[in-house]
Formats: sequence, C-alpha cells, structure tokens
Amino acid sequence: MISTAIRLARVGSGSELAAAAVLGLGYPCIMLAALIPNLWFFAAAVAATYLADQHLHQRGSYLVNRLGKVRAGLSIRFLVRQLLLILLLARMELAEQTIFYVTIAGLLLFYALQAPHGALVTLIRLRRRMPVVTRNIDLSMLRIPAAPPRRLLNRSAEKMLHLDVFAVVGVLAAVESGRSAFGYAGLALTLVLAIAYVAALLPFTRRGRRVPPVNTVLEGIDGWLRDYRPTTVLYFSGSRESAYQVNMWLDTMKQLDGRPLIILRERHIVPQLGPTSVPVICVPSATHLMNMDLSTVRVALYAANVGKNIHMLRIPTMKHVFIGHGDSDKVASINPYSKVYDEVWSAGRAGRDRYALADVGVRDEDIVEVGRPQLAPIQTWGGTPKNPVPTVLYAPTWEGWDDNPGNTSLLLAGENIVRRLLEAREPVRVLYKPHPFTGTRSPQAKAVHERITAMVEKAATERATDPRWAQESSALRAEQSAARAELARIEARLGELGADGNGKTRAGKDEAETSRDALPDLAREAELATLGDEWNAAYWRSFGWWEHRVVTGAEPRLYDCFNESDGMVSDISSVVSDFIASGKPYAVTDSAELGAEEFKKQNTAVRAAVILSNDAQQLGELLAAITGGEGADTLAEDRRELKEYLLGPDEPASIVQFNDAVRALAAKSEARNLGVAQRTGVEVAVTAADPSDSAPEATGLDTTVAG
Repeated sequence: MISTAIRLARVGSGSELAAAAVLGLGYPCIMLAALIPNLWFFAAAVAATYLADQHLHQRGSYLVNRLGKVRAGLSIRFLVRQLLLILLLARMELAEQTIFYVTIAGLLLFYALQAPHGALVTLIRLRRRMPVVTRNIDLSMLRIPAAPPRRLLNRSAEKMLHLDVFAVVGVLAAVESGRSAFGYAGLALTLVLAIAYVAALLPFTRRGRRVPPVNTVLEGIDGWLRDYRPTTVLYFSGSRESAYQVNMWLDTMKQLDGRPLIILRERHIVPQLGPTSVPVICVPSATHLMNMDLSTVRVALYAANVGKNIHMLRIPTMKHVFIGHGDSDKVASINPYSKVYDEVWSAGRAGRDRYALADVGVRDEDIVEVGRPQLAPIQTWGGTPKNPVPTVLYAPTWEGWDDNPGNTSLLLAGENIVRRLLEAREPVRVLYKPHPFTGTRSPQAKAVHERITAMVEKAATERATDPRWAQESSALRAEQSAARAELARIEARLGELGADGNGKTRAGKDEAETSRDALPDLAREAELATLGDEWNAAYWRSFGWWEHRVVTGAEPRLYDCFNESDGMVSDISSVVSDFIASGKPYAVTDSAELGAEEFKKQNTAVRAAVILSNDAQQLGELLAAITGGEGADTLAEDRRELKEYLLGPDEPASIVQFNDAVRALAAKSEARNLGVAQRTGVEVAVTAADPSDSAPEATGLDTTVAG
C-alpha cells in the first residue's frame, strides 16, 4: 500500500511521502494551535513543517515543484507560517504590546529583502551563463572568472527563507518567558543574516566576475576551431534519458584518425556525458551553430534522427552520415528520414537488406557496412555457464511512442518471463535491466516495471535466507567483503578525480567554470577507464553468483551484463543484435502474437532465437540450450551465421572498417567542394586534408570568394 502511494505521489521514497504528509497535516495543526492558543503545540507543529520542508528540498523531491504549481510554493509556505505566528500573538492577547508590532515590522523587512536577494541570484546566474558549454577545449583566451561559492547559489531561496527560524524561535521564547528581549534578538539576527546574505552576493555582480559577452565567447570558439581544424563531427540532440545514445560512440570517436569533435545541442546532456578526451561543444542556439566556423569538417555523424539535425544538415561542405545508436529490426531502423543523409552506415548486410525491403527511398549505393565498433568489449561464449547457477538477463526495450503490442514484452509477457525464471525447476539467477526510457510514456509500463522489480527483489531476499546457499554464502563472505571494500576505494578515488560512480563529471561548478577547467587530461581519462573496469569487476564479486539483481542506471553497463550472463531474453531492439556478438543463446518474445514463422520472417534478429509467446512457456528451451551440453543447443550454428549477417565479419576489425569509411567519405567531400569551387569561379587555396593527419597545421579546403 505504501509503495502504491509512493508511485501515485511520484516521490522517490517513503521518507518523502512522510515529509509530504507532515507538511499537509502540519499547517492545519499550526493554525489550530494559534487559535486555541497553545504555545507548545504551535512550536512542535512549526518545527515539524520546517524539518519536512528541508527534507524535501535536500532530496530534490518532485513534490517541491508540484507544490509551487498549486499555489503552495516555498515563499507562500513560509509566509503562511509567519502569519500564523502573528495570529498566535494576537490570540495570546499580545496585540497591544510592542513585541507584536516589532514582529510584524521585522517580518515585513525580512520579506522586503527577498526581492534584492532573488534579483541578485538571478542576475549572477544569467551573467554566468555562456552561449556554449565545452569540454576538453582551452578557453584561456576568454579569461572566465571563478564561479561564486556553490553554497551561495545552491538552493538559495530555501536558505534565505529559512533564516526566519531565528525570528520565530526568538518570538516564541519571548512569549513563553515574558521577556521581549528574546524576540527582538531573534528578529535582529534574522535581519542581520539576511542583509549579510545579500551583501555576500553583491561582489559577484561586478564586471570582473562575469563571463565574457556572447560575441566574445563565440569569437573565441571560432578561433579555437580555426586552430584545431576538426575533420569529423559527432552531432547529437536528445532528451536527458537519451544520453546513452551519444555515450556509446565516445570510444569510437576517440579512436578515429584525424581530429574528431562532438557537438551537442542540449545543456542537460553535457553532465551525463561519459569521460572522453575528444573536444566537446554544446551549442543550444541554432543561430550560433549555423554561424560557427566548421569549414574544415568533412564528415558529420548522426546518432539519432531528430528535428535539430537540420541545423547541421544544411551545411553542404561536409558529408552527412546516419550511424544510429543500434542495429535492430525496429521501424526506427528503416526511417524514411534517413534519405536526408549522404550515406547510411549499418553494421552488416542485414541493415542494407532492411532498407531494400522497406523501399523508403534510401539507395543501396548509399549504404555502407562498417560493423559495430562498440561491441569489442563483449566476450564470446565458452559453451557452458560460467557459474554453477546459470544467469539469464532479462533486458526488455521500452514501450515506444505508440501502443503497438510488439514494441515491448514488458506489458504482456514481462511478469510471466520473470516468474517462470524465478520458479524454474533448476535454480537460475535473474538479472533484470530495463531500458532507460521504460515508463516515460506509459503509466502501465512503469507499473509493470515496478512489479517486476518487486518480484526480483523479493526473490533475492528469499534466496538470501535459503539454506541451499548458506554454504556458498559463507565461503564467499570474505571475498564479498573485500569486493565491497574495493568498491568503496574505487568510488573514493573517482570522487578525488571529480567524477561520480559512472566516471562522469560531478556537478560542483557552474557551466562556465567547468568549461574553463575541463581540459584534456589523457592520464585522468586512462585512470577513469581503468577504475571503471575495476569497479565493474568488484561489483559482480560483491554479491553471490546465485543472487538475483535489478540493474538500473548507467552502471553496470549493458555489455557488462552481457558478459555476466549465460543467456538473455529481450525484444526486437538493438540489444538483441548486440547480444548476438557473444554467441550465447537468447530468446525474443513475440508480443504481437504473429506466430513463430511470421515473426522470424519480419525480424531478422530472431532467426536464431527461441521464440517466446506471451505466457513464456518456451523458456525451457532457452534454459536447455544454456545448460544442456552437447546437442542441446540446436541454434548454435544459426547464431554464428546470423552474427556475420547482422554485424559483419570479424576481420578486419570494426574500428578499421569504420575508419576506412570515414576516410573514403572525407575524400568524397573534398572532391565535391573542389568541384563546386571550380564550377562557381571561386578562388581556391587547397591543402588536402588527410583525415589521418592529426597535426593542428593540417588544413581542410580553404575557399575565399573573389571580391
């Protein structure tokens, strides 16, 4: 019942729900205490609302925003509490005494100080906001000043309003003791602290503490671009939940020949970007992007089909390529929008055939097979489970933008799949890793996800107390304790490096200061990569190989879950295509109930899969393939053939194929630009830009229109 209430209230924990209940009941209690009047009842209710308010703000609760939407925002809550304090004084027959009028005057002055405080905070934030956010770019030419101390601006309105606690305590003490001096002292302390807070903000409004003007910043970025001369750009726009789509390409961009650059369009993606030494520019404004000097770029890579792509696609001097963020049989993999690109790159032959069958206007000659460089970390299967208890990963995709039952197995089959795995005759360990978008559109999908999470966690708790695992648990206790200590050490070191558990930069500075200080540091990047691998290894050792687990968030990574599992259940998505690289048995759910033959006909990736109906009765076939030994895995050869068809050949390596494709397309771009320049009579000064040349002096096509 409590979990249902938490879900309906959209709060993250029971403590948030309790704090909300305290706020809801606390204010009527304050009013009742003021009317009775009862000083101690009033004080207790006031204290409870202060603490509840502070807890919700510390947790960043969704309710804080919702309260503001229903006219119960932060300022209103404090004002009401202060008005009820005045009511208490009146009901206790103090309305004719000086303390009554001084309290009113003091609280009015306190509220008068809210305006300059709020104005200064807003002004400082606006003047610290740059038109771009960068990583790994030297912005020393801009002379960006240090940000104000975080304690001044973080949750500033809450901090300012909470200064009234001294006035409230002082006045209540004056009422209880009959000594007005307590009230005057409390009110004075509140006003002095409020004035000091405002005064502390003033120095940061001076010209020397502001970031440079917009034009100066943009000119500085253009100057850097002219010096760096980027040749290949990874362009990305998307929601907060879609950051994984760009993160999956970071290692590939780092390994490219030439001078890579990453261009983002939304500020919220920058803090979620994984560690990389590749230069990053986030340009929210289309106007700023379209005026940016990208004349040396010859190849632009697009990880998603989104409307903002048009702001880059309009540049004719570079070739545009859709690389996507996965290879699957989803409709997204044959999007007619792909016609706008010069080329579409697919992992293997399957991508080419999909477009041919779909007939959406993408020409066969514009499709290039480049493999999947991201799949290098996936380990191939040895043919038997790695632990005495086999591990099955359930990794459903999300519900999609419509209600097509074929989008995800979660809604119709998810609970059946997990239940059958948990209740299998021979013990199975379940890893449940849902898609990051799960539940973002469909409340039903979110509810099913929560029920599955509860099922897995309950089963994990029951297995922890099962005598069958007591001996193993005892034997591994020391190793698990050491692994947890190792995790703590790694996370502490990540903290020292200014990164969280995912290796991403922590929010501590504002965007301007972070852009100024986030310079390339290859040693730091290498250490973060090593720590990430060590963290992953320690994570899996920190609990038993028989323990069920719900895995959400960026860590452990999906491919780490692949390596830990012996088989997988999923849906039609790139997850299946990627998992095929491991060679392990897998199952895919026919949620739309097309029938096995039609399902295989429509979806290439399931041709070597165990096909599940929504009741998941066929899971036994998957478990037999994982554990049955020689002859039980009847689809092994089909998986080998399908792997090459979907993902391309193992040799040459995918990164080599990808690099060759970039080089070839860059040459086409150079040829096109030279031809256009010659036909239009433009004076051309050409220094052929070899994408493999990473020297800053290497130039691209430099065209100057004759006067």
